[in-house]
Amino acid sequence: MSEVSTKCVQAGYSPKTGEPRVIPIIQSTTFKYDSGEEMGKLFDLEAEGYFYSRLQNPTNDYVAAKIAQLEGGVSAMLTASGQAATFYTIFNLCSCGDHVVSSTAIYGGTYNLFAVTMKRMGIEFTFVDPDCSDEELHAAFRENTKAVFGETIANPALKVLDIERFARVAHSHGVPLIVDNTFATPINCRPIEWGADIVVHSTTKYMDGHATVLGGAIVDSGNFDWSKYPDKFPGLTTPDESYHGVVYTERFGRAAFITKATTQLMRDLGAMQSPHNAFLLNLGLESLHVRMPRHCENAQAVAEYLEAHEKVAWVNYSGLRSSRYYELAKKYMPNGTCGVVSFGVRGGRAAAEKFMRNLKLAAIVTHVADVRTCVLHPASTTHRQMNDRELEAAGVPADMIRLSVGIEDKKDIIADIEQALAAI
Repeated sequence: MSEVSTKCVQAGYSPKTGEPRVIPIIQSTTFKYDSGEEMGKLFDLEAEGYFYSRLQNPTNDYVAAKIAQLEGGVSAMLTASGQAATFYTIFNLCSCGDHVVSSTAIYGGTYNLFAVTMKRMGIEFTFVDPDCSDEELHAAFRENTKAVFGETIANPALKVLDIERFARVAHSHGVPLIVDNTFATPINCRPIEWGADIVVHSTTKYMDGHATVLGGAIVDSGNFDWSKYPDKFPGLTTPDESYHGVVYTERFGRAAFITKATTQLMRDLGAMQSPHNAFLLNLGLESLHVRMPRHCENAQAVAEYLEAHEKVAWVNYSGLRSSRYYELAKKYMPNGTCGVVSFGVRGGRAAAEKFMRNLKLAAIVTHVADVRTCVLHPASTTHRQMNDRELEAAGVPADMIRLSVGIEDKKDIIADIEQALAAI
């Protein structure tokens, strides 16, 4: 399979004669073996198989394999949420006393995870503007830096990350680039092709697409050579005594990162995705290639309408020629970016709140990237933990409205926006 649209439908699961045509839900916590010796080999990582669903489950593995193929990675794992995927990815590389360079333009929950929770764990983060110069980016690194993190399209600032540049700088310091590709999805961008080493997703968003199930995913490109930097990544390159001294890079090669994340972090922290959620996620993946172009088409029409409206102060959408990210978006996402548009209405926060109250088709929800159009005021919801200075640094001004454009008819979406603007 060479085309991403075919992979959405077919990848990850190939039934044999007489097996279910659709990915089966293996709703079992445990798996039977004829002898303790057989199971012991699984616990020692000497054999492949399933023994407890907290670590691995066939349904989850089928769906993870599909996502890995969509992103062009060698392996993947599912988690209970996008937050869990991001946490596992960082914690799989870092320990107390380590450091990470991160873009400032990231999801508010991710910022809080990094700046507050993981800081309490002794992991420090330096935040840099994704539009900073190479000199400023290089200056953010330390001897104990273990990774660089950014979002393809920032939520909700919609800044576009120069993946190739960030990858080049990260690799010059001997660390991997981690990219959250939630908004673009592998339909519109495959960061691994531009040098990213690890890709994370909140599958809750476009991949599910129907506001049905929480989930996350981690995809490893298999391209980063951990063994080249044994002192920097000892968790991958030295014996793991909790698994009888296995060295992940030696035993599992290009799958070392995901194997460690599964056998250590999922074993001990347990934020696994349920098999039933994985099954529902796969239903979303099967139509992802059909939905994303419609999201982008509708969002482009909405952005153009808003840009021409006298009551709109500003519009941020990289599909607009006026956007500072227009050329960068064309480079990385020539077929479209996402369905999310951010804008401000004249009159500031009060006018924004009145606009949102008067919407009829679009719903005010703490969600984004749904087939249904929805709207949110990030400064008072997802990013309310930030002060004004942090909001500005993240590209989330207090008057910002985040509109997630669905796949309804664009004429109806624009009509709803029009009548809500008329009420201001």
